[in-house]
Amino acid sequence: MTKAEDSPKSAVRRTSRRSRGRIAIEGWFASHGYKPFPFQRRVWDAYAAGKSGLLHASTGSGKTYAVWLGPVAEWLDDWSGEVEGGREKSEPLRVLWLTPLRALALDTLQALRRPIDELGLPWTIEPRTGDTSSSVRNRQKERLPTALVTTPESLSLLLSRPDAREKFATLQAVVVDEWHELLASKRGVQAELCLARLKRWRPELKIWGLSATLGNLREAARIVLGPDAIVRDEDASEATEPMGQDPATDGSSPPRQAVLVHGHVKKKLVIDSIIPQTMERFPWAGHLGIRLLEEVVAALDEVNTSLVFTNTRSQTEIWYQQILARRPDWAGRLALHHGSLDPEVREWVESCLRAGTLKAVVCTSSLDLGVDFSPVERVLQIGSPKGVARLVQRAGRSGHRPGAVSRVTCVPTHALELIETAATRKAAIAGHLEGREGVRAPLDVLAQHLLTLAVGEGFEEASALDEVRSTWSYRDLTREEWDWAIQFLVTGGSALTAYPEYRKLVLQEGRYVVDDPQVAKRHRLSIGTIVSDASLTVQFVGGKRLGTVEESFVARLKPGDRFTFAGRHLELAYVRDMKVYVRAAKAKASFVPRWWGGRMPLSSQLSSAMRDLLELARQGIYAEPEMKAVRPLLELQAEWSAIPGTNQLLIEKTESREGFHLFVFPFAGRLVHEGLAALLAYRLSRIRSITFTMSANDYGMELLSDQDPPVEEALARDWFGSDRLDDDLRGSLNETEMAKRQFREVARIAGLIFQGYPGTRMTSRQMQASTGLLYDVFANYDPDNLLLRQSRKEVMEQQLERSRLASTLAAMRQSEILLRTPPRFSPMSFPLTVDRLREKLSSEKLIDRVRRMQLALEKAAGPEKQPARRARPR
Repeated sequence: MTKAEDSPKSAVRRTSRRSRGRIAIEGWFASHGYKPFPFQRRVWDAYAAGKSGLLHASTGSGKTYAVWLGPVAEWLDDWSGEVEGGREKSEPLRVLWLTPLRALALDTLQALRRPIDELGLPWTIEPRTGDTSSSVRNRQKERLPTALVTTPESLSLLLSRPDAREKFATLQAVVVDEWHELLASKRGVQAELCLARLKRWRPELKIWGLSATLGNLREAARIVLGPDAIVRDEDASEATEPMGQDPATDGSSPPRQAVLVHGHVKKKLVIDSIIPQTMERFPWAGHLGIRLLEEVVAALDEVNTSLVFTNTRSQTEIWYQQILARRPDWAGRLALHHGSLDPEVREWVESCLRAGTLKAVVCTSSLDLGVDFSPVERVLQIGSPKGVARLVQRAGRSGHRPGAVSRVTCVPTHALELIETAATRKAAIAGHLEGREGVRAPLDVLAQHLLTLAVGEGFEEASALDEVRSTWSYRDLTREEWDWAIQFLVTGGSALTAYPEYRKLVLQEGRYVVDDPQVAKRHRLSIGTIVSDASLTVQFVGGKRLGTVEESFVARLKPGDRFTFAGRHLELAYVRDMKVYVRAAKAKASFVPRWWGGRMPLSSQLSSAMRDLLELARQGIYAEPEMKAVRPLLELQAEWSAIPGTNQLLIEKTESREGFHLFVFPFAGRLVHEGLAALLAYRLSRIRSITFTMSANDYGMELLSDQDPPVEEALARDWFGSDRLDDDLRGSLNETEMAKRQFREVARIAGLIFQGYPGTRMTSRQMQASTGLLYDVFANYDPDNLLLRQSRKEVMEQQLERSRLASTLAAMRQSEILLRTPPRFSPMSFPLTVDRLREKLSSEKLIDRVRRMQLALEKAAGPEKQPARRARPR
């Protein structure tokens, strides 16, 4: 047999018509020395049977080809293999691939093209994201490729075209990649609505979701596939029934048959820590990270290619500079990657990673999703990931191929994060990953989507309502909410009826359409649900772009100020037309931009795992290496106060020169503790007139006052009760101001505010003024406005995690109370005190103050009874 006869392309042409597809793709696997995994064959079988589904498999196990080769095999079954005029004609659109990240789109393109090119198929595969060139976009206006890789925002933009139905007329399948990253956000809701439109046009459309790290798989499947789906779980005997009315009696189409496939592939996961050689018994957040620079550099030196993940873009810039200063010989082989860098910079980093020419990349979550960088051998995580699934996901960036070991090494930024690492490892081994809940009926997203449909081919109200209700998010949408959304788009609502600019929809021959080209143009420029502070482009004077920084950071600078960005030391020249012009600084910079975000709270799964480890420590059991390292700290905690067990709540009262300190430790995450601190302080103040200063971290909260707080009396009065929870939260917080801030996001998504054309975007101050005015108008003249209601609800659920706060209160109420009065700050209360001081002291003054406090506490504690474990990763 000749070489040509042995090629995958020849194998396609010689197989029988009936079995062509499966034989060809299995032959393609064999040509690379692989056999398909059983779960991949199960997905192909399900797809061939016309089923949709959700595939859950570990990172690097072959999920992409499991779903991609189903549509390929289906097409091959009907392909004659003939060419026309010596040239094969490109196939029309068949597959739509949704991805949450533009960076992921490029990597996905390469993976999808590989079997197509090697099998010699007449398919075209192209991206459609915010980074796609205008020439490609113009070509796609005439004809979409066979497979289109895009994002929810770009898909919505395509649906806003009048000829969208025609463009998607040949679509056979939609794949939603990294579904766990989308489903708990408004972007996920946007994807649901887009899928509902495509299913309306293409009833036989097959939809497949992909996920690697998710706990609530059944619910996740129902969200991506729709509430009408009957989902059969491969690992269970029963199937979930469709929600709502019985399809057999309401005259609708039969429920969608779907399957939940588990990719059971053995993949070794190693989670370890860099443990400091000396362990402080009075830790504080942030101080430890850079002190471990030598250990981090040593770990990077052991392998050829690594990823160093941080939780914020600011940390990424700092660690890149520190590593490069320690190893200047890595210049050109060390890079950084985050979402604010220019696309060309990000693409260069990604291509070098694939080629294996980089020693390490310091990055944020911009690289922790599904990107296949096979050369990466090891991942380092700076600081706690705050969630089990997040760390497992990032670990999967290493050993991203079947059979390889995925290894992540955690670098603590303070001692208590070692407990988090140990807890994460135990939870990951047990398979206790976080679930993610879908977002229920956000009206701002609905308003944006309805305007998208109207800008396109228009919509009839009755059929559009059925279509929207076919999504999981809007399955219980009330008629009141629907009517309000329509009237909001037609008239602007009762408070804005007199203003023509808020009238966007018109009813023509039974269809709602947009007849104003200016409205359509502005809407297309505003599609999307990602909202952040206004960003300014950073570029060299007369030179290239570096990326974007937020306006709030630039507002603090004046010409001549130096700052670090994109791995460079820069000097501000001037700001003009929403651009920050810079020059290379001659000296090192001291400022690092601060971006909005980065305040990830401790997940409930990780919190529970931490409590389990503390329970063992309370019993004197220190099995994990990280727990052995923090043993002196915890033993001192037990001596001075107590270690809270699984069903115990620790409360400490300590007096100092500052006043009376009250510490409470529910271990429920920063966001919950911030709301709890305000709530508990409010309830104490109702017993006795008293004012508090508050601080919170992931483990607990501090209330500081000049009076001894009446804790015992508060406990007797049901301090942790939930009967008046919402009323007390409103009384304890400036809910109006918080709702105003949240309303900025809601108003932008709903289309109340137009941020401007490219190059003339609205500033944050202008945005705040405009949305603040609208909020006041609605509050005074349209108090039942549903966008106001949504803003208040989102404040409770997103900023305060109201549901988790309520469950935390219930757990606290049922816990055994450990009320302790240590004469000085305990190891667990000390970090909270430092966090409070951080708000009013400069970095230099804070470090000096903390060192004096630590010395005094260490002197009181005396010598360690047991030395800390000294170890470095091997």
